[in-house]
Amino acid sequence: MKLENTMQMLIAGAWQGATSGQEEEVRSPFDGRVVGIVPVASAADAKAALDAAEIGARIQRALPAHVRTDILLRAAALADERAEDIAQTISGETGKPISEARGEAGRSGSIIRLAAYEGTQLYGSTLPLDANPGTGQDKIGFTLRQPCGIVVAITPFNYPALLVLHKIAPALAAGNAVVLKPARSTPLTALKLAQCFVDAGLAPEALSVITGSGAEIGDVLVTDPRVRKVSFTGSTATGTRISNIAGVKKLSLELGAACPVIVLPDADLELASSAVAAGGYINAGQVCISVQRVIVDKSVEADFLDALVPKVEAIAVGDPSHADTRLGSLISEAEATRVENAILGARSGGARVLTGGSRSGAVVAPTVVAGVDPASPFSRNELFGPAVAVTSAPDIEAAIALANDSDYGLGAGIFTSDVSGSIRAMRQIDAGNIHINWTPLWRADLMPYGGLKGSGIGKEGIRSAVEEMTEEKTVILHGRPW
Repeated sequence: MKLENTMQMLIAGAWQGATSGQEEEVRSPFDGRVVGIVPVASAADAKAALDAAEIGARIQRALPAHVRTDILLRAAALADERAEDIAQTISGETGKPISEARGEAGRSGSIIRLAAYEGTQLYGSTLPLDANPGTGQDKIGFTLRQPCGIVVAITPFNYPALLVLHKIAPALAAGNAVVLKPARSTPLTALKLAQCFVDAGLAPEALSVITGSGAEIGDVLVTDPRVRKVSFTGSTATGTRISNIAGVKKLSLELGAACPVIVLPDADLELASSAVAAGGYINAGQVCISVQRVIVDKSVEADFLDALVPKVEAIAVGDPSHADTRLGSLISEAEATRVENAILGARSGGARVLTGGSRSGAVVAPTVVAGVDPASPFSRNELFGPAVAVTSAPDIEAAIALANDSDYGLGAGIFTSDVSGSIRAMRQIDAGNIHINWTPLWRADLMPYGGLKGSGIGKEGIRSAVEEMTEEKTVILHGRPW
């Protein structure tokens, strides 16, 4: 029997199978049921998508901004109309609770509309050439922004709608053509979003979506000299490989993290514990900006844990399709086993598991681990699972030092009622996003978003992404000497 979500790839406006004829199942990580079937692309398919994008880039660049805007606004309206179907698809292929999936799908239209607006705002600037002694008085200079051309977008599994749209919507709005490679485990959402753009009247060659193995087609996409921009979200190891092989092109790399949260003695412990009980467990902790390390002042550690543990124990775990479920499965049983082993490793190293730690299939119970050695792998390595590591510190100096003692620098949070402590944290914590009296798990689609150190290079957020996906050139108008 043919599944409703048996889907094909999109290349040059045509929905088609792989040249190899190969297909693979997409399964729910929660219960293993097949939720879709997609083609397994080959290198030849990747090259065909790039050939189409070469044409699409010329078409897109020639379109006036208002025409591109109209197309994106129609796509946004279609995403709104199809939000429930998109949400069900997200939940089915990720194991994400349907309540979270509906929230993600519900943001799709607004992201596209925001990109449509920012695509009309490609302002340049005038240059004060008359300040150049002797040679600038008879000249006028200004800058223009233009699309990069071909953008390759590679997205992860954890937010298969949001992270796809944060790449393809600004790229299209700015006048580029895009080849999208979604995560192998979650391709269905990307294909349904692409259908919105196709149905809105996007030029056939402007967007291709190819599915299958990154190992098979990733290098073909990122090394092609016709590609001017690569936007990747995923592991630091893969991001490092891309930076090594991509060649001379623009890169945006949103990579790993082990985000810290500092809780000072003057913090509102009820607020801090409630925020951590959300920020450490949304999407089963599979978020780059999920709370992983909580650094609590020693004087309030016991009170903080007393407030946190009951809130974590109250998180409803179960079938993602149920409306009251707040924590579903990880993306695979293998990932759940990895997280379980990390928790067991922390316990064997002397840490205390205060709640959780158990696993059933791909589901890991929400976990709080206290007394964690900040030098341990459980604290230093990216966990990407529903557990937080709690460590104590004697004062703010030690807490900030521990927060910065990481290869990563994506997000951080601090809870304090002291303005001076807040300012100190802003200036001294090495992270791309710093939240005062909240955890790093908060993002507005319009804000700049990106990390420091091993967490990547470049910025996302729609306005920042449009800038990253355009290039600036300088124009000089020469008059006759006066």
